[in-house]
Amino acid sequence: MTLSTDLKQDTKDMLKNMLKDSGNNVDLRPREVLTTLSRKNPSDLVLVIGSEVSASVAPGVPALSSWRCCIEAVIDAAEQCEVLHPGDVVEFRKRVLGEQDLLAVVHDLIRKMSQRAGHSKPSVFQDCLMKVFNDLESHIQNSTVLESIVSLMDKGAKVLTTNYDNLLELYGQKMGRPMESIDLNDKVKVLQWVQNHIKYGVLHIHGLYTDPCGVILDQCGYKDAVQDCELMLELLKLYSKKSFVFLGCGETLRDQIFQVLSLYTVQNTVSVEHYMLVRKENADTFYKLQADLLLKGIKLMSYGDSFTDFPLYIKGLSALICKERTDNIAHVEIEKLLEPVPNVQPAAQKRKLDENTETGKPAKLKA
Repeated sequence: MTLSTDLKQDTKDMLKNMLKDSGNNVDLRPREVLTTLSRKNPSDLVLVIGSEVSASVAPGVPALSSWRCCIEAVIDAAEQCEVLHPGDVVEFRKRVLGEQDLLAVVHDLIRKMSQRAGHSKPSVFQDCLMKVFNDLESHIQNSTVLESIVSLMDKGAKVLTTNYDNLLELYGQKMGRPMESIDLNDKVKVLQWVQNHIKYGVLHIHGLYTDPCGVILDQCGYKDAVQDCELMLELLKLYSKKSFVFLGCGETLRDQIFQVLSLYTVQNTVSVEHYMLVRKENADTFYKLQADLLLKGIKLMSYGDSFTDFPLYIKGLSALICKERTDNIAHVEIEKLLEPVPNVQPAAQKRKLDENTETGKPAKLKA
């Protein structure tokens, strides 16, 4: 099997861009893929995809970029639908910017929208969610990350997400895959997914916007799932047997909803390792997070200093794990291109790159 020729060009462009002098901060080292991860079989992996995946695919939908942005979008939709008093809109916008406990903001927001309580979500909340995520497929601008994830699913990787959107399923269906959205309320489907009976299933642990009544906003929403011993045992066994790879998840491990599942509290064995891919914006923050995650059996990797590096890195990572080949660059050579190069002068490195890739003017990366 071969990759499209744009991977070869993109790989060359990525490496050449990393050689560019940016003032006093010259980074001549391409981002690495940890050897233990590069040697994993896709069927040994569970991909945990977060908001950065959706944000890279549909940057024109602000609600996809973070949980905070999603709440802000719901407030905007509530204002447009006239289901909130103008004074309440102003107050909630202030709270979203100033409060740390966003779940409390959401609960108050929902109560303001409707007098109904209990497990049943207000219909106006559903209307707002549907408005926020309306016609998602038309907003796909860069499918690079989705293509890479589907390639890994083709070879047996599982996908779990904290996102409310179904961009991956929409893209997969367009590519002819029988994609299926699953949430924790459907125990039968979850067990089938865990036991490899649903190859193209995407488990939404927070729920899915197309079924707002199933959206989980707090620990109470997990009550039924957590109290189901069979279901929890299967999920915990999955974490103890397969390597979880967190892609664009941000603060997922600190998310109280994610922690209810206790996925990362499982005693790790020597044969099981987990990974998290993040942006390295600040060295101190990065290395502190690295130390914290190692205590939980999770290895930290950086895809770059800019969010724009994310899609191309995921594309290369997928190709590496799937052990695919480009037209002229063998798998082993891709590995070499991802390894650190000696700290030599940029001109010398450029000559080395030109020897390993075909010459030509680099194509501009899409935003």
